[in-house]
Amino acid sequence: MNYAKTGLLMAGLTGLFLAFGYLIGRETGLLLALAFAVATNLFAYWNADKMVLRMAGAREANPSEAPELHALVRRLAENANLPMPKIYTIDNPQPNAFATGRNPENAAVAATTGLLRYLNTDEVEGVMAHELAHVKNRDTLIMAMTATIAGAISMLANFSLFMPRDRNAPMGGFAAILLMLLAPLGAMIVQMAISRTREYAADRMGAEISGKPLALASALSRIEQAAHQIPNEAVERNPAMAHLFIINPLSGARMDNLFSTHPATANRIAALQAMTGEGFAQNDAARGPWNAEPSKGPWG
Repeated sequence: MNYAKTGLLMAGLTGLFLAFGYLIGRETGLLLALAFAVATNLFAYWNADKMVLRMAGAREANPSEAPELHALVRRLAENANLPMPKIYTIDNPQPNAFATGRNPENAAVAATTGLLRYLNTDEVEGVMAHELAHVKNRDTLIMAMTATIAGAISMLANFSLFMPRDRNAPMGGFAAILLMLLAPLGAMIVQMAISRTREYAADRMGAEISGKPLALASALSRIEQAAHQIPNEAVERNPAMAHLFIINPLSGARMDNLFSTHPATANRIAALQAMTGEGFAQNDAARGPWNAEPSKGPWG
């Protein structure tokens, strides 16, 4: 169901972009929009991961620098039947993480230094399993493309009033202004809906990969608490990256509503807890998300 919903939302986003082009310039505008969409998606396919890692200030961590983290991710990758991804660390006190890459063979996972300091071993394992689930589901490519199309719609909207249009185009001046305002909003809503759908799927698959749904639930609770207290300056400068992280690194996104890039954390925790009621066996007695005190893992 999640895959079908994501496919429909992506089709809707692409259709919105093409319709925008048609309304501006009929067949010519449609063809230009199509060409622009193809070009931007090709660029995103090959370069989005490098751009995101650079904007986040990520640095590749080799096995000698982070042996425990490499061993943990390698074990999870084997569980998920995935190639070993590249591992990056981000010198940032806010606990958080994300995955990127156009396919599993070119994937990377990135964790902040805050995540490695603030979470215990089981919780870090749950977070990394969640990110590998994004890789396995190819969400990293989906989100790069949706972000690119949404960005292209916003750019097209900004330039729409200055673009030459066919005199027979079905848009007058007022309609052009209205569309310039509404099209980016519609694109943002669709992009956020896709992001929220993929987070629920990655939570479930991540719990299956690690075998510790309650550890992931605990990690989500701790990360959310810290994320609203510790700013992530890199994402504040580039808010378009926010949807990539396991928990929204920006403040003010506490509700599971139309304008949130992530589902409400309480809803995600409840879904993970429900997995144990479905006969899902917890691998060990990972601490629950409610009263556990922060504990330092073996990450240094």
